[in-house]
Amino acid sequence: MSSSVRMIDIAVNFTDSMFKGIYNGRQCHAADIPAVLARAWSAGVDRIIVTGGSLHESKEALAIAETDGRLYCTVGVHPTRCKEFEDSGDPEQYFQALVSLAREGIEKGKVVAIGECGLDYDRLHFCPAEVQKKYFERQFELAEAVKLPMFLHMRAAAEDFCDILKRNKERFIAGVAHSFTGSAEERDKLLAFENLFIGINGCSLKTHENLDALRGIPVERMMIETDSPYCEIRSTHAAMQFVKSNWPSKKKEKYDPDSTVKGRNEPCFVRQVLEVVAGAKGVGEINRLSKVLYHNTCRVFFPNDLDTAADALLEGDHSIDE
Repeated sequence: MSSSVRMIDIAVNFTDSMFKGIYNGRQCHAADIPAVLARAWSAGVDRIIVTGGSLHESKEALAIAETDGRLYCTVGVHPTRCKEFEDSGDPEQYFQALVSLAREGIEKGKVVAIGECGLDYDRLHFCPAEVQKKYFERQFELAEAVKLPMFLHMRAAAEDFCDILKRNKERFIAGVAHSFTGSAEERDKLLAFENLFIGINGCSLKTHENLDALRGIPVERMMIETDSPYCEIRSTHAAMQFVKSNWPSKKKEKYDPDSTVKGRNEPCFVRQVLEVVAGAKGVGEINRLSKVLYHNTCRVFFPNDLDTAADALLEGDHSIDE
């Protein structure tokens, strides 16, 4: 693998039980984040942002981020978990606990975004739309209070999502709508927000329609991710024609720390997402593409590193899209 390719995986769910070796409630192997990280660093991953999806999960994400200098995290509440505000018995206390946790993580140099927050109308059985909207809006207050960008989730809710963004556009400095699976029209609605980027993973690359929507995203407005252990690029996906990198895999029942687990996505596979973006957009220089995406990610989540990212771009013309 080319050592000149540097990537940041902006979405890894290291709090998920699969990284503890537990699948559907059954222990299949020991927890293996160190082995997963070793593969990621070898693949050219430079940093990873661990996703928080609730107060408890955000605490766990911060604890994981503190185990390695290249790990960072988010603090926030996923739309499907927003009932937790009210189920806690004191929504305001729950909110203030998020503020305190975010500030603690900022002081430690680990919390880089508020989220994962947004709207998910595909899974209303977990949380009604009105509750989602109420606490999505509240998390802009959190982002404003701690002056962090937002890590956003939008699923089958583009109209309400964009309406809430418009109302709160002055309250957040920047953000990314991660795991984009929408139409070209929805893509263009997101691109209308100048401070918003679009995150691409395997779920963004399933169909030829997905690839067509991807082609219309300027690389200067894009980031890449795995959303692991979910959203892997599968053999049936339209994207597979562009994948060049592979790792040995074994079933979870035959776990081997030197192999990936079949069916479980992990950060090293962000390399495949990079390859698909390059292939679908007809970009021959994958190294240059990786530098632009790296620069985008630093602009939003690691602004103190912008000089280094910009220097990398000065090695050549970074205008990739025609």
